[in-house]
Formats: sequence, C-alpha cells, structure tokens
Amino acid sequence: MPVLQPGAIDLHAHFLPARYRDSALAHGGGHPDGMPFLPGWDPAAAVTMMDEVGIAAAALSLSSPGVDFLDDPAERVALTRAVNEDGAAAVAAYPGRFGLLASLPLPDPDAALAELAHACDVLGADGVGLHTHYGPVYLGDPSLEPVMAALDARGAVVTIHPTSPCGWEQTSFGRPRPMVEFLFDTSRAVVNLALNGVLERYPAIRWVVPHAGAALPVLADRVARFAPVISPPPDGGTTPDVLGGLGRLYYDLAGVPLPRALPALLTLVPASQLVYGSDYPFTSAPTVAALATAIAETGVLDDAARAGALRGNAAALLPRLAKAIG
Repeated sequence: MPVLQPGAIDLHAHFLPARYRDSALAHGGGHPDGMPFLPGWDPAAAVTMMDEVGIAAAALSLSSPGVDFLDDPAERVALTRAVNEDGAAAVAAYPGRFGLLASLPLPDPDAALAELAHACDVLGADGVGLHTHYGPVYLGDPSLEPVMAALDARGAVVTIHPTSPCGWEQTSFGRPRPMVEFLFDTSRAVVNLALNGVLERYPAIRWVVPHAGAALPVLADRVARFAPVISPPPDGGTTPDVLGGLGRLYYDLAGVPLPRALPALLTLVPASQLVYGSDYPFTSAPTVAALATAIAETGVLDDAARAGALRGNAAALLPRLAKAIG
C-alpha cells in the first residue's frame, strides 16, 4: 500500500530532460553543487516511484544550478526554452501526473519576461520555479522588479530553490553545498524579499519556500527586530512586516523536516501553509519513501493537517493539476 494517503501533490520534484542533462555534462556539470553525480531522470521511472510512495502528481522544476553552467546569455535563454518545452512534453505525455513550474533565464529581466509569457500562455505552465540567486543577483534585487510585477499580475505560484551561494568556496569547507549552504541561501533570499518589501508590494505571488523553511523559523524573530533599524521606511512609509510576510508564504516538506524542522516551522505558520515535496530524483526513491513514512506517521500533524499538507493546500495552489487528478 502506498505510504501517503491521500495521494500527495508534490511541489518539490525535479526533472532532467535529455537536452538539459547532455548540456550540463558537456559543460562540466556532472557534480552539481559538490554532489558526487548528476542523477538521471526518466518520466516512467518517476511515475513508478510516485505510485509506490503515494504521490498522485508532481509539479516539475529545474534544480540547481539551472543553466548557470553556460556563460553565453543567448545559450542560457535557448536552453531554458528547451527545458520548458521538454517539461510541457512530459506533462502532455503523462496527463494528470505532472505539472510544470517553468524556468526563467534570469538575471536578464527582458528575457525572463519573454519566457514567462511563452511558458504560461503557450506551454500552459502551472507556475514558475526560481532559484535563490542568479550570479550576484538575489531574489529581492531591484533589477528584478519588472519580473516580480509580471508574476504578481498573473497571481503566479513561484517555488524557490537554493543554489550554491556566492563565495561558497570559502564557506562550504569542501563539503557538498546542499548539506548546509542551501539552507542558508534560501533564508538569505527570502529575508531579502521581505526586507526589500517585495512580499508586500506583490501580494498576489504565491511563494513556496523549500526544505521546511530552511533556517527561517529560527531567524524570523531576529530579522523582525532588526528590520526597523536596517530598513528605515521612506517618508510616510512603514517598516516591512517581516513576520506577517513570512507567515503568508507556503513551505514545502522536502528534505528532513522531522523530527525538529517541522515543529519549529509550525511556530511561524499554520499547517494550512504546508505542502509536500519529495526532491526526487536528487533524493533517491528509497529515501523518498522513508521520508514520506516519517510524515505519514508523525504526531506533529493531526489527520486534517496532514491531509492538507499532502494534497489539499497544493490543490488550491495548482487547480489545473488538482482537477486533472480528480
């Protein structure tokens, strides 16, 4: 019997179509973020894993490092388009099992706006998957305001995924960046969104923060205390409401949310802001099953909260996908 009941909707699932994987390997991307290998991905194998674990549908996004292994901006734009087209093809081949969270060729705002329109209006993407930063440009940077405005106008679902931070060579001590640096980089990017007022200026964006909020549950109160000092409001303005902004975001349960991260997260947001995430295939199928078992059995969530986290909350965010799975 599948571990997850009801069948979950996975908002933290990755795909590596052949054109992307070939390009990554050709440009030295065989050890992403210091990991030992670049996993393969096959839609049929993904569906088999989903059936065994109890995942009804998965919204596919591109993991770190995205297309940043390419130096040529035009090549990055072309590969991003190819990835989105291949994601749409996977959705078409497995209707009701996959959704698409489109990639954007940031930090170029004009190219990103063009790809956003194509992904949503032509390919029918269910949302957008962004990374914490693109080179030195982090989410919340003023140069990305046109993109934030366009996402807000669409009421877009936007997932955030960490990538190796600037300066990782000095901070990671030679260890794979997903172990520690990813969590700090997620927290850094979301704090930047909050302190720069992006969360308040563009309230229609439905953000999904990964890995049970990373370090945000621990840092939130500290950041809120500093906010009036380091982000003084302009004349007639107000200091960003850090805790209010963070409390409106959604948070996926990919990674290791138990036994400690999930209880901490629930001091920041209600269970209605939780969604499920597998992190497949960067998390192997057996590990996905083991982590899902922990969520299914934990007493931290009651039955109603668990059902919402596994399916109901994500269904409200992705109505097309929810309708497709019935």
